[in-house]
Amino acid sequence: MARSKYDSSARERILAAAEELFAQHGFDATPTSRIAALAEVPKGLVHYYFKRKADLLTALVERLPDERVEPARVVVPGDLAESLRRLVSELDRRLSASRMLSHLLWREADTHDAVRDALQDRFQVLVRQVRAVILAAGVGGLAMADVDSAAGLLALAVSYRHSMARHVEVNGADAMDRELTFIADALKSRSRHE
Repeated sequence: MARSKYDSSARERILAAAEELFAQHGFDATPTSRIAALAEVPKGLVHYYFKRKADLLTALVERLPDERVEPARVVVPGDLAESLRRLVSELDRRLSASRMLSHLLWREADTHDAVRDALQDRFQVLVRQVRAVILAAGVGGLAMADVDSAAGLLALAVSYRHSMARHVEVNGADAMDRELTFIADALKSRSRHE
């Protein structure tokens, strides 16, 4: 057998092939036989590792990079805007290698409940992470409802950028910086009025 272009276990080769083919042709238009051929494995091995074709999508969610960033790595005490910039920069760095996969999974979430649920869980992790950075930055006197709203808004902005990164150049650094500054200024303003 010729050496596969994927230099890893059969399961990993299957996942890499599925990711590539799903991105090119879509989930529904990609038969498992094409995945097996690209991964250079027997078709039965695809079904051995993944009972249903949809299980491949669920496994692909797990291939997304870990989005958990320790607040201590990014927080600048007393500077909320810079703390949020550092968090977004770290998330961008981690997720830039998986733009195609991220886009593919967001697209398939519309028709596959397991993918949607897994992406929703990842989104909630992101919201909690943004909340932790806001609180660790040390802006006092904030109502938790304001912190939660800000965390949700920023998590939505980051998620949207990453889901669309394959289609549009993510040169919206200026736009993201304006959004971060707006959120930080709004929270600081709210803390003075509480």
